[in-house]
Amino acid sequence: MTTTAVTAAPPFGFFPLQVAATRRLGPSLVRVTFTGAGDEDLSGFASGGRDQSLSLFLPHPGQHEPVLPPVVDGDLYGALGAWRAMPDDVRAVMRSYTVRAQRRTADGGTEVDIDFAVHEDGGPACRWALRAAAGDRVAVLGPAVADNTGVRFRPPEDADEVLMWADETALPAASAILEWLPAGTRARVWLEVPHAGDRIEPRTAADAAVTWLVRGEGAPPAVEAVRAAELSGSAPYVWLAGEAGAVKALRRHFVNERRVDRRRVTFVGYWREGMSEDVLREVPEPDTEA
Repeated sequence: MTTTAVTAAPPFGFFPLQVAATRRLGPSLVRVTFTGAGDEDLSGFASGGRDQSLSLFLPHPGQHEPVLPPVVDGDLYGALGAWRAMPDDVRAVMRSYTVRAQRRTADGGTEVDIDFAVHEDGGPACRWALRAAAGDRVAVLGPAVADNTGVRFRPPEDADEVLMWADETALPAASAILEWLPAGTRARVWLEVPHAGDRIEPRTAADAAVTWLVRGEGAPPAVEAVRAAELSGSAPYVWLAGEAGAVKALRRHFVNERRVDRRRVTFVGYWREGMSEDVLREVPEPDTEA
């Protein structure tokens, strides 16, 4: 009997994208809609939804598209190693972002939305998003199968309550999670933003109570707001994403004060006050030993 080996599809791949449209969502948020660039129709792009992350590669000012080494024989690790070895002022700028939405278009193509948190004195991704225009080219290292490690939000089957905190950088992920949650799910959510105009009420079928913490209106620190809340679930699942210092404080609160099993707490430091993402990638996850 002859058997044929079945090779699983790789979970991630490089995809060239171009800007189709941009839209200002609020004082601190810009949405950029992408389609495939050139002959790429994004048919192989497969977001897992929720807080699906990807690596976005951007060109330097003056470059027509991001500079990346070729992927030889499907060797993504080799390509990333070659990218790291390139001069900083030549190689594409890489930042991590969330897939806010993926959808099919009327002509059978695929569109992908990425929401950018923008602010004064922002970094290269912020500056790029503020001047992005139709036709601008980028690339992503993104999901090629829906069940992939770039999706961090994975509540246990026995979770009777979902507890979430996100700041403006994680608002796209939190909003996508809330859209994904099924009807009947009890959720308590704190969303922290700089300005009242950044409040974008999420769509959800879940039984979700959302509290907005607007820093420009004197909102208390996140951990104080969460500490004051009365929670009813006996088997909660916690998801925290945003500024690393706030994530650290909140995780300590849930694990040490609320006695939530640390295995039921997903936490991601998207950024750290006073530190670039390049440096952040070189330091440990916040509070890994708490």
